[in-house]
Amino acid sequence: MTNNNSNNMIEIEHLQKDFSGTQVLKDISFEVGAGEVVAIIGPSGSGKSTLLRCLNYLEEPNGGVIRIGDVAVDTKRATKKTVAELRKQTSMVFQHYNLFKNKTVLENVTYALEVAQGFSKVAAKEKGLALLEKVGLADKADKYPVTLSGGQQQRVGIARAVAVNPKVILFDEPTSSLDPEWVAEVLQVISDIARDEQATMIIVTHEMNFAKEVADKVVFMSDGYIVESGEPEAVLENPQHERTIQFLQRNAVRIGG
Repeated sequence: MTNNNSNNMIEIEHLQKDFSGTQVLKDISFEVGAGEVVAIIGPSGSGKSTLLRCLNYLEEPNGGVIRIGDVAVDTKRATKKTVAELRKQTSMVFQHYNLFKNKTVLENVTYALEVAQGFSKVAAKEKGLALLEKVGLADKADKYPVTLSGGQQQRVGIARAVAVNPKVILFDEPTSSLDPEWVAEVLQVISDIARDEQATMIIVTHEMNFAKEVADKVVFMSDGYIVESGEPEAVLENPQHERTIQFLQRNAVRIGG
């Protein structure tokens, strides 16, 4: 990946991350095309969420190169300026929503528009309401997060992530904290965003059927490595590595069709 492919939105080379001397990410390299939806699957502790958090420097990598859009960061030589530019390329949807409890639903969506992107209150409100309409929460605009279900809070988080027009949206297990009854509505919103916004997305998920239906590519991680990647049907129905087969069987995924 030394020569940038203009069709790639993300290029990662030899990414590494250690925690207290323990390697969590081990020489990770992969590419994501512009407009591509990539699902990352794998057992707990495999490094999936750490990888996502390294891409926008919520965790600082110990080595490797990250390029998102036109911004490239050599993690050994990263500066505050280059990291800030890298972060502007992405937005993130968190497991636990991370909404501002003291702000209304609408204010949660418009805050970054006003503070970081210079929108007027009127313009930010107009865009925020349109996005809340898109995720089915226009009627909750003046409510506070505490009054919403988990599924509704996560939909607000998705609207907030889309609002800033990022080049890449990162989803860190967006349904893992939800009661089962709210999972489907959140997955549907993500599917709609993927279809309508043509956004580049990386989604860490345990929802195998969702990965198969929505993703253009599936990446299987284990023990800090990318073990296998490819089209969803190839990885989920005809995996080539024994570790992938074991994981899918434990998750009751039918292999071979």
